[in-house]
Formats: sequence, C-alpha cells, structure tokens
Amino acid sequence: MENYAINNDGFVAHAQQIASPNFDARPNEEISLIVIHNISLPPSQYGGNGIIELFTNRLDPDEHPYYAGIYTHQVSAHFLIRRDGALIQFVSCLNRAWHAGKSNWQSRERCNDFSVGIELEGSDFEAFEDIQYQTLNKLVDCLNNSYPIQAIVGHSDIAPDRKTDPGPFFDWQKLTHHHHH
Repeated sequence: MENYAINNDGFVAHAQQIASPNFDARPNEEISLIVIHNISLPPSQYGGNGIIELFTNRLDPDEHPYYAGIYTHQVSAHFLIRRDGALIQFVSCLNRAWHAGKSNWQSRERCNDFSVGIELEGSDFEAFEDIQYQTLNKLVDCLNNSYPIQAIVGHSDIAPDRKTDPGPFFDWQKLTHHHHH
C-alpha cells in the first residue's frame, strides 16, 4: 500500500477531487486537530450520492423525507471515506471546511479554524469496514507528516451536547496514531 501525499495546495493526490463551495479561508492558525465524523444519506443507507450532493449544495429535498430538513444546510468536510475505502476530497486542507460547527477542544472554540474534518460513510449503529480504517490510517499518516497535528478526536468529543459521531462502533484502537482523549 503506497503512502498518500499532500501537495502544497493542500490536496491529496490519491483522493478523487469533488469541489465543495462550502469553505472559506482559515484564520491564521496551524492545523493541529483531526476530527472524525460519520455520515450516511439517507441515514444508514450506503453507496448513493446523497453525501456528495449535501456537500455540494445539490441535495433534492423531495428525494427523501430526511433531506427536506437538511438540504439548505451549507456543510462540508475535507475528506470522505466511503464504505469501499475510496477517498474523496471536497476542500483543500489549507482552507476551512464547515464540519465541526459549534465546538470546543481544550478550551479553544470554533474547531473548524484549526482542524481537518474526515467523514466516514457509516452510522452510529454498525461497524465500519476494515478498508475504511486502512484508508483513514494512510490519510492520518499523511496529515501528520504535513501539519503539526496534536490530536485526533471524534465530533462527539468537541460537541458532546450535540453530536454522537463517529459513534460507539468506531474502533479507536484501529488507528495507528492513537491520540484519542
């Protein structure tokens, strides 16, 4: 398995690039945190285009009842790891993706300012695929080599009153760099 590399523009060569409009410039802060999420659209259904449509503001509210409540949300993550291990990048690591929302890590708020967001296609209700952990570990290695990453956390660690992901089935022990608090 060859290693991933990030270019000077903040893009991983191995990732499929699908540009999301939902980003802005980072404030002048180092990238020090990796935030892991899970997502599936429709919930607990895998393999469709819902996540891509959400992150590119193209979700059709009539396609699924759940979409009617979220289709106007402007959200994104830097990366998505699909069930088959495929890696998609929506936002350059140098820019601020809109994944963490209201959040706090070690008394620093607005975690989007200094984090990279990684979504795993999945849910709080079943295990992730081994190949997703393989892709995740290669991506984390690559991020660690490129940026001064201090910790890897779940969305629930930085927004515990609001978020449960990556959920009880995410196995932190399968991360090569186990910085979880």
